[in-house]
Amino acid sequence: MSVLTPDANAGAVALVTGGGTGIGRATALALARTGAAVAICGRREEPLEGTRAEIEALGGSCLAHACDLREQEESERLVDAVLAEHGRVDILVNNAGGQFSAPAEEISLNGWRAVQRLSVEAVWQLTRDVAARSMIPGAGGVVFFNTFSPRRGIPGFAHACAARAALENLAAGLASEWSRHGIRVLALALGSVRTEGLEAYGEDLDEQAKLVPLGRLATPEEVGEITAFLASPASAYITGTTIAIDGGVDAWGNATPPPFNRD
Repeated sequence: MSVLTPDANAGAVALVTGGGTGIGRATALALARTGAAVAICGRREEPLEGTRAEIEALGGSCLAHACDLREQEESERLVDAVLAEHGRVDILVNNAGGQFSAPAEEISLNGWRAVQRLSVEAVWQLTRDVAARSMIPGAGGVVFFNTFSPRRGIPGFAHACAARAALENLAAGLASEWSRHGIRVLALALGSVRTEGLEAYGEDLDEQAKLVPLGRLATPEEVGEITAFLASPASAYITGTTIAIDGGVDAWGNATPPPFNRD
């Protein structure tokens, strides 16, 4: 159950990318539970429709739009659809992303570019479009960049680590530049979150939990609730920073498990 009031984000319009599954779905639901009208996008219609049905069952409003954000025309059509439906976007959650596991020396230039295109270029295209067409001429808003922790290298994901670090610095730069327009920008540095996507990598999630000082992985709902709080007026003085949601991994900082979580 949410600890936020049902009207914490009342009257706001939120756009969540990758909103059909995992963290995106949980974030869309949390924003809807706190009063926001929600739009979600993703490449597959079926999971989007599932999230839309859940939000409407709560009595909320949800626009589900299937698209590939890597394609500029499709990204622009998404913004067209949201503005046609609601007239503005107040909350943008850049959650969609993608990467693959490979030794650094085996990542080709095409593989590198594929990750940058989805995780950086598509994110920038959508963010710039929403800001230019809604937030800057409007009353501001809040932009989120969801990343796994950009503060450390992760073996097998050199390309993705570089992309996520770019988003953290993009958040700081945009917050400095766009604050005059009333736009807040935040990066969420996520640790391991127990989702279908994480399970697809075939790793032992119980073993991963031993690397976390709190001794467990996050749930998508926890990330969603934090996002809903940070989007609300209660967080109106928070911008230009990175919020670590990782159970203490960044603070621990070592490659070995915390002593109290070892067998």
